[in-house]
Amino acid sequence: MTAPLFSPAFRASLDQLFTWRRDVRHFRTDPVPEAVLSRLLETACLAPSVGLSEPWRFVRVDAPARRAEIRENFSRCNAEALTGHSGDDAQRYATLKLAGLDDAPHHIAVFCDTNPAQGRGLGRGTMPETTVWSAVMAIHTFWLAATAEGVGLGWVSILNPEDASRTLCITPDWQFLAYLCVGYPAEQADTPELERRGWEQRNPARKQWINR
Repeated sequence: MTAPLFSPAFRASLDQLFTWRRDVRHFRTDPVPEAVLSRLLETACLAPSVGLSEPWRFVRVDAPARRAEIRENFSRCNAEALTGHSGDDAQRYATLKLAGLDDAPHHIAVFCDTNPAQGRGLGRGTMPETTVWSAVMAIHTFWLAATAEGVGLGWVSILNPEDASRTLCITPDWQFLAYLCVGYPAEQADTPELERRGWEQRNPARKQWINR
């Protein structure tokens, strides 16, 4: 099979995709069609993985009781996080919307099988954490594919991972990595919401490069 040639127009569109891939916290409540969501998850599984181990595990969370427990987990952890700030930072933090748990029609938890039989350990002897990195690559692949379909994704990181695993009745062999809110965005932007809300600013890319 001949490898495809990616045109300048495609590369320009790809740059736009990277720019418009944002962490979404404001969602419409109408669901993403099942065929689209399934296709996005299939695309996520095209991500690279150490030793071809494919250690990612996507768990769709549909049960209302489990979603309610995740919301409580977030509320508790978010309140604790607020106590770590003071003065203007605390006031600003309290105004931020940091999760789309109430409106997003789809909730997907992502776990990593940190020692999968698949791949037979190749590449993991000196750096076993590469299974986790591989699973994060799958999350990013899912995120980009979703953005290309007009679907938004928000990563909820303000959660207690052990409590989340218990809520979802997941085997202790799987490590909790992410809880994703998925749906059509209520608004779209090409800059991070935290930047728009004055919490932080992005650095120029060149400030993040180091030569040795």
